[in-house]
Amino acid sequence: MTTLVTDRARIPLSRGRFHAAVVAGSPGLRESLARVLTSLGAADVTAVGLVSETRTLGRGSLASLAVVESQLPDGSGIAAVEQLRSLGWSRTVLLSQATDPFTVRGALMAGARCFLVTSRPAPPTQPTGPADPGVEQLSAREIEVLRLVADGRSNKDVGDSLGLSALTVKSHLARIARKLGTGDRAQMVAISMRAGVVT
Repeated sequence: MTTLVTDRARIPLSRGRFHAAVVAGSPGLRESLARVLTSLGAADVTAVGLVSETRTLGRGSLASLAVVESQLPDGSGIAAVEQLRSLGWSRTVLLSQATDPFTVRGALMAGARCFLVTSRPAPPTQPTGPADPGVEQLSAREIEVLRLVADGRSNKDVGDSLGLSALTVKSHLARIARKLGTGDRAQMVAISMRAGVVT
């Protein structure tokens, strides 16, 4: 019996008694993670490379474990974790290079049981200021929307990346505006960047 210790819980990995999934953009990383999971006793490992492909993994169970990369070619690993959770994958591990508390909180709020930092990111070029009180009220989904808005994406593009309609994205932005005290997209992004939520 191997146990992976996390911030929230202990995840027991009984040899030969659990099914595993890997969601990672790089084929090399998928293969590497699959080998690790097999060595831990996974009965089988299914690997996909996109958020949109997570539904092909089917329903999970209490004996299922998924390892998800934080940045995927078609969206965020947090979105993949949310989708997996809706499919019954209750044990998910998110691999990320980010160490800021907002990313960690977003992952845990999405349902990740474990957050693993894969390597230390480069130091920020500009110091971040104190967090705006409204930033701390943002949900994991709202943070994801903000990060895509910061890339200059339209509501439709943001929706396509997160599997949402443009109208739902508009609703998220309205809630973000209330929390941050501004409806201006540039100001929302600026506030979030000062707080370290968006880089």
